Amino acid sequence: MRHIIWDMGGTLVDTYPEVDRVLCEAAFGDADPAHLHHVTELTRHSIAHAIATLSEERRLVPHGLEEAYDDLKKRWHTQPAPVMDGAREVMARVRSLGGLNLLATHRDRDSATALLQGLHLKMDDIVCAPDGVARKPSPDMNLLLAERHRLDPAEVLCVGDRPIDVVAAREAGMPAALLVRPGTSVTLPDDAPGALVVASLRDLLPLLD
Repeated sequence: MRHIIWDMGGTLVDTYPEVDRVLCEAAFGDADPAHLHHVTELTRHSIAHAIATLSEERRLVPHGLEEAYDDLKKRWHTQPAPVMDGAREVMARVRSLGGLNLLATHRDRDSATALLQGLHLKMDDIVCAPDGVARKPSPDMNLLLAERHRLDPAEVLCVGDRPIDVVAAREAGMPAALLVRPGTSVTLPDDAPGALVVASLRDLLPLLD
């Protein structure tokens, strides 16, 4: 495989430790390890799911949690979350092979661009769901990137940290790798077998040739 379509938060950029802490403090008023673990399991599905669930469980107005998350995204403009360990090495390997590093994210374009610029990460192309492309598990973002660059789906590895990334890759006819966050459990969807599950992005290096 020569090309990678990256997911952003939790895959290319290590956003979730900060997201989990911010939501935990907004919901519980602390960062107690048990509370933090609970939030981590919720954000593993999605941030929207975590906010909705915590609001119901804690009998909170969702706006308060949403505001805490929005404040974090604003801080990332000047203090971005760190690049995921191993990401720069994998991206460099892709470039050395003449491949493309592409991004398919649910994040809005301004937020995604600010993070990439703050971290000095150069992507060859970006597709953002808020621009009007169906969100994962739809394959539309992956298919759009492949079409734009005339890529053979078999040569494109989709890398993400959630089962919906695996489903989106499978529906686009692309191989998938699932990065598992420390402290979280993972269950692959029954209709999306065959994904490579990795604990480090460096595990992807032998796949690139």
